[in-house]
Amino acid sequence: MDIKEEIRSIVLSSGADICGFANIDRFDNAPVGFAPTDIYKDCRSVLVLGVALPKGLSQVNPQLIYNYFNGNIVTMVDDILFRVAKKIEITFGGFAVPLPSDMAGSWNEETKTAHGILSMKHLAVQAGIGFMGKNTILCNEKFGNLMTVGAVLLNIDLQSDELCINHCPPKCHICIDNCPAHAICEDGTVNQTLCRPVAYGTTFRGYGTVECNRCRMGCPLRFGVKKNKK
Repeated sequence: MDIKEEIRSIVLSSGADICGFANIDRFDNAPVGFAPTDIYKDCRSVLVLGVALPKGLSQVNPQLIYNYFNGNIVTMVDDILFRVAKKIEITFGGFAVPLPSDMAGSWNEETKTAHGILSMKHLAVQAGIGFMGKNTILCNEKFGNLMTVGAVLLNIDLQSDELCINHCPPKCHICIDNCPAHAICEDGTVNQTLCRPVAYGTTFRGYGTVECNRCRMGCPLRFGVKKNKK
């Protein structure tokens, strides 16, 4: 077993559902400030892992139950990233930099737009974990769009995994047509100024809620390419 597959085995045995790798050459055209080497200059490859939510959460009002576990899964992913990074350093030497899976590097209050330290979904695409639909949500062939992903930057030079085929049906516009805020654009972007006020709210005690996730749950690929069941 080569180093990459040994690392993959460590990741999957640590609780992740999926794991992929992208060599640093996959990010030659990344926007300035958003390449892995902008965070860690000696990065030679990126490990991306994902944890999927139970499909049952698609069957309930998203406001509270879905919101709770969709928020808590971030902590689960970060815990796996931390443990995996330490295990890689102990086993193979070198350095492993775990990145928080849901940390905004910047926030524009006027446009309600956040930018992560690095875009996890773009890292995931380059690592062959999935593809992005018209709603800009990452979708995996097996687990659909019910995933949270995180990444570890490595100074180990590993070969990239094969990129995932984009299975989003070209003529499907369900997410666009059913967005109550009309925030999903035909050019493959989402207007966060329109989306966030409709998608998120708070209870009378100030507890965060998810008020709308139609773009995720209405997608015919939400359970994966071959598990498209209502």
